[in-house]
Amino acid sequence: MRYRSRVTAPAALIGTAAALSVGAQAHAAPAATGTPGPETLGDPVYPSLGNDGYRVSAYHLDLAYDATTKLVDATATLKITTTQELTRFSLDALGLDIRTVTVAGRTAAFEQADEKLRITPARCLPAGKKTAVAVTYTADPRRTLAHTAWVPTPDGFAICPQPDSAHTVFPCNDHPVDKADFTFRITVPAGLRGVASGRLVSTENLADGRTAYTYRSREPIATEIVQITVGDYVVTDRPGPHGLPLRDVVPTARATALEPALALTPNLVSWIEQRLGAYPFETYGLLPCNSDDPNAFDFTGLETQTLTLYKPNYLLQEESKIGSHMMHELVHSYFGNLVSPATWADLWINEGHADFYGLLYRYERGWPDSIGLTTMEARMKNTYARGDQWRRDSGPVAAPNAVNLFDSQRYLGGVLVLYALRNEIGETVFNAVERAFLDRFRNSSASTDHYIAVASEVSGRDLSGFLRDWLYGTKTPRMPGHPDWTVTPPSTSLRRPENRTDGHHDNSATL
Repeated sequence: MRYRSRVTAPAALIGTAAALSVGAQAHAAPAATGTPGPETLGDPVYPSLGNDGYRVSAYHLDLAYDATTKLVDATATLKITTTQELTRFSLDALGLDIRTVTVAGRTAAFEQADEKLRITPARCLPAGKKTAVAVTYTADPRRTLAHTAWVPTPDGFAICPQPDSAHTVFPCNDHPVDKADFTFRITVPAGLRGVASGRLVSTENLADGRTAYTYRSREPIATEIVQITVGDYVVTDRPGPHGLPLRDVVPTARATALEPALALTPNLVSWIEQRLGAYPFETYGLLPCNSDDPNAFDFTGLETQTLTLYKPNYLLQEESKIGSHMMHELVHSYFGNLVSPATWADLWINEGHADFYGLLYRYERGWPDSIGLTTMEARMKNTYARGDQWRRDSGPVAAPNAVNLFDSQRYLGGVLVLYALRNEIGETVFNAVERAFLDRFRNSSASTDHYIAVASEVSGRDLSGFLRDWLYGTKTPRMPGHPDWTVTPPSTSLRRPENRTDGHHDNSATL
């Protein structure tokens, strides 16, 4: 998961001078018979993110990287289905120099306002209409923006879209509730390689010495976990459990040094498959970003689908220092990728589960954690004591805002909820809840209410009151099985949550 101190709500940008540009209107706007689509999906954390009135079924992203100018020329083609009659609709877009927009092959009028690309098709779109929207544009990965997904490197770039920055790379409906299929065509000059989420389906050697690599996702992807990268890479393939193809995308000059860390992946996959079922996607691997710039990105690892982005030097450490966090990121393939959050208020489902299994993996191996503890019970007792303080400082576990979204409350606080649930219903039933939740919402999005409902159904008892107290209460409930555990009274002064440091948001307990 991404751990960040920079969290910017799109609404904060309203009125900025650089926000507005208007595209040439080849067709006048038609007389309105429908209505404009809403420019929000009503997310409680990012209320301006996403757009309604349609859903996206597929993206085709065609990007060409110029190593001389460092710019990316691109075409994003979206297959959408309208959910209402639309005279206008919008995509999320920021920092993109839009050249043209077409809808169903016809030139459409457009304007960029704040973080929206407003599109007026030549004809009103009826409800239930399936159509293609194509946007041509240029992007500068080094452009200074209020927030950005681009990670420039000496030989290209990677991207880190989470939580709200995919639309700085391509126009999209940038919310995890609207997952879609993806195809990526990445054209690069000689000596560089383009890689993306999914599997490589074709390689084209072009007449001018460039190469185009095409990748396709087997399952839908949320925009915030897309990966696109260009650089001087070697792609290392290795077998995983049950024939799962694993691939690592490694800067050529770092490949030998990083191999000990990369070789850990097959055993990590085997361990988590025993608990959560077969790995859900077509491949998995690591992408150590080719940058040592401390300001290149403000996190240690980010789980983009089928590729986890890492700071390369972090992976040079011994297994006991990195294995737990490698498990954390792998778990996001299940909680976060296979099942995405319905809203950003549901982030605890992602992070609580990733830390829960990452810590179990650590303690099974006898590796002390960052505060010297060696058992889950000891760490949970320590966390439990902090419960009221964290609820005061960061809100309840499932009630974040844009400022405290990535605080420890969503990580260790989420682990504490899962630990309490396991104690309440027993390990066997808890494991059944986990698998049922993943099966029920496979390749879609799920909310906290959905998790509560599955837990109640599988356990055969109404757990809504129990879990809502843990997830939304302002006081920490009593821990099942541990009546002797106590909560330290909160300080009257605001404290910074555990692990939170200025400039970074590495709040995972697995680090």
